[in-house]
Amino acid sequence: MFKLTSLNLNGIRSACSKGLPAWIARHAPDCICVQEIKAQHNDVQGRFEQLAELPGYFHFAAKKGYSGVGIYSRQQPSEVLTGFGEPEFDAEGRYVELRFDSAAIKRSIISCYFPSGSSGEERQQAKFRFLAAIYPHLQRLKTEREFVLCGDVNIAHQEIDLKNWKSNQKNSGFLPEERAWMSKLLGAGGLVDVYRQLHPDTTDEAYTWWSNRGQAYAKNVGWRLDYHLATPGLAGGAQSAAIYKTEKFSDHAPITVEYDWQV
Repeated sequence: MFKLTSLNLNGIRSACSKGLPAWIARHAPDCICVQEIKAQHNDVQGRFEQLAELPGYFHFAAKKGYSGVGIYSRQQPSEVLTGFGEPEFDAEGRYVELRFDSAAIKRSIISCYFPSGSSGEERQQAKFRFLAAIYPHLQRLKTEREFVLCGDVNIAHQEIDLKNWKSNQKNSGFLPEERAWMSKLLGAGGLVDVYRQLHPDTTDEAYTWWSNRGQAYAKNVGWRLDYHLATPGLAGGAQSAAIYKTEKFSDHAPITVEYDWQV
């Protein structure tokens, strides 16, 4: 079995101070995709290059203390790619892809951090540009290789994916245009929402993010923003999915899927 975890850290220094390395050591994933590192190369060097003996591969933002993604992997990749060819978003450190290619199969694991539009209209428009750019990239990639994209997508797809869906229909993360994009990706786009494949109806247990306001975590007023999005060939191997809430490392919870394949 291949155990793959995704977690938005909301700052790698903060998450590690809250016990993340010890949890990774106990949990023993083969690979953990992380988003929102909020650190640069110099901050990571000598401190966070490895977590629980897993070497990390990173894509840092040009802006200090902003965005950034990484993948810690037990297995050494055959190739590491940073960015997906869109200068605006590659400068923000939003995409790292590890390739594990063999004679038999081409396979990738991707850590991706989609923009949030919640701070205002300017960032919402950037989010729409990102969605427009990442879609054809994933479509091209799907024709070349199998992959799992893990990440904070910043979209709750369906009404069952957030607690207060009625009052959030005009808010970023649950806008009709964002939900339609996700429906397209999972429909004509041919990718699989692995958690929903395994748990088609869960609501309260499915949330992976909670606002820091109004006791949202204590009351479980959450959103499902963190996904495993996979090509059908890899999604078919998914055996179990779990969202870990016993400890809190950030405002997101880790989501882990066990797959019946190895890289």
